Amino acid sequence: MLNFAAQLWTDVLIGYRNLVQHSKRTLFLGGAIAAVTALLVLLTGLSTGIRETMLKSATTLMSGHVNVGGFYKVTAGQSAPVVTDYARVVDVVKKAGGSDIDYVTARGRGWAKVVSDTGSMQAGIGGIDIDNEPNFKQVVRLTSGKLEDLRQPRTMLVFENQAKKLDVKVGDTVTLSAQTTRGTNMTVDVRIVAVAKDIGLFSSFNTYVPAVTLRELYQLNAASTGAIYVYLKDMRRIPVALASIRAGLEGAGYRLMDPDPKAFWMKFDVVNREDWTGQKLDLTTWEDEISFVTWVLSALGWLTGLLIGILLVIVVIGIMNTMWIAIRERTREIGTLRAIGMQRGRVMWMFLAEALMLGVAGTGTGAVAGALLAVLVNAAHLHVPLAAQLFLMSDTVRLATRWGDVAGGIAKIVIFTGLAALWPALRAARLKPVTAMTHFG
Repeated sequence: MLNFAAQLWTDVLIGYRNLVQHSKRTLFLGGAIAAVTALLVLLTGLSTGIRETMLKSATTLMSGHVNVGGFYKVTAGQSAPVVTDYARVVDVVKKAGGSDIDYVTARGRGWAKVVSDTGSMQAGIGGIDIDNEPNFKQVVRLTSGKLEDLRQPRTMLVFENQAKKLDVKVGDTVTLSAQTTRGTNMTVDVRIVAVAKDIGLFSSFNTYVPAVTLRELYQLNAASTGAIYVYLKDMRRIPVALASIRAGLEGAGYRLMDPDPKAFWMKFDVVNREDWTGQKLDLTTWEDEISFVTWVLSALGWLTGLLIGILLVIVVIGIMNTMWIAIRERTREIGTLRAIGMQRGRVMWMFLAEALMLGVAGTGTGAVAGALLAVLVNAAHLHVPLAAQLFLMSDTVRLATRWGDVAGGIAKIVIFTGLAALWPALRAARLKPVTAMTHFG
């Protein structure tokens, strides 16, 4: 066993010395592998950063981890995103979710025209009880005003770009205009009490008022809300919690809509065509509620895979060519080693070890360089234009480096490096000693 280990170590040393001897070629190819690895780290960090930012934005501004929403239909052809007698629904949800639930909150859902003295815009209106929104308080950062002032009726929070569009500041008054479920137009004057820093795409069309103000706008009673947001202790338990809550609500006698992984506002047409009246509940996850933008992650994943694939092909071709050149230059050396008793397996391993060492060194260097670049980019807080925020879900570039993802990327590239060297190594091992020793070139 010790003799076998010594032989392997000798082969590794031979491969290492050959890499050192051909330093220019080694640096060039190693640099290419390092560049591919660094790009992989950066692209993976960008994708993870967007996903985490999307999660933070979505679960703060427009969704819980699990949502119990639904529609109430006064007539078969007219629906509203309302949950009636929601306190009873909350009790059923808490009982069904059990220990998986961190906390539960209720939010009103609306869409209205916001009119100031100098401008107007259409916006989603969230009706919140700020005292029951711990996550909201932690994530939303104010540039002016106080979140606590949202306890007062007829107040409103807007985001920076919305404030610029409406040309308003804290203390100004705007008018909300919307149509109620009975088809009448209602208006409510509200006072801006807080302006918050933008949080990517979702903050461009969401605003917030106290729940009592939203009920006043839509002429709803105090027992009604838009949706019940359920926040879990562990997001990995979302499928389990969703199934438990669905079973609990069905057991309590509630009518449930069929599962449909779309945002609630994308379901109006389908609901209005269905022949039923009264209340139906709809269960969704945070990913369902932002399904209309998840194409960003898919597109970035495809782009990352395409770029890395192209670069890996280039690296693989480079490694194979380098190995063929090395074999041709060392043919007589291979013949001599075979003549003094080196087995074919050891010859093959010698070349494989050389390629794997190159791969490990290149990927390790690239991973460290990529991680350092990610740290520098995050520290720089690079601002991105408003148009780019629609894709990055943030007003700054943020890269989230996860060492598990980095290790997986390194392993893949090292494996590809070894596979690229496998065929040349096999050909080198199959050279006949006499032929190899008489080779000139």
